[in-house]
Amino acid sequence: MKLKEIIIVEGKDDVSAVKKAVDAQIIITQGLGFPKGTKEKIINAYKKCGIIVLTDPDYAGEKIRKKIEKIAPNCKHAYISMEEGRLKDNIGVENASVEAIQRALSRLHIANYDNQKKYSMNDMIRWGLCYKDDAKEKRISLGNCLGIGYGNTKQFLDRLNHYGIEAEEIKKCLDEVEKFDEQ
Repeated sequence: MKLKEIIIVEGKDDVSAVKKAVDAQIIITQGLGFPKGTKEKIINAYKKCGIIVLTDPDYAGEKIRKKIEKIAPNCKHAYISMEEGRLKDNIGVENASVEAIQRALSRLHIANYDNQKKYSMNDMIRWGLCYKDDAKEKRISLGNCLGIGYGNTKQFLDRLNHYGIEAEEIKKCLDEVEKFDEQ
């Protein structure tokens, strides 16, 4: 799999994992601090051929993702799940399998600023994604199916709106999640 976009990751170990999965150029942020010149590299890559943000499925990864989106607002986002990125107590892209990385890169999302309030907390309640004992597990499963990763209730709602996920896609994934839960 060869990509024209440049992939943005957090560290050197992430580069090794991604290189096993795809043929692509990669920029390393080295965490949230971005060493000198990194911001400019990201902006140039964004303008030249586009970028895909593939950060760790944790708090720091989300902060980096948001920082990048401020300088490259229509960048593409790829998510691996926490389970796919877990190795003992470590969570990161570097722990993901080739298949998990390829799957994440095949389900890209671009921020949709026109539709930011398509869904509300009432939808989250109706879908059973909050205020229920199994809501967290359901958000994890739905996030994996939609390719938007895990988030708490507010984060998840923001992602659904932010990426303009269509109601039909949510319904289809909810049906899959519920069928799986029944087994």
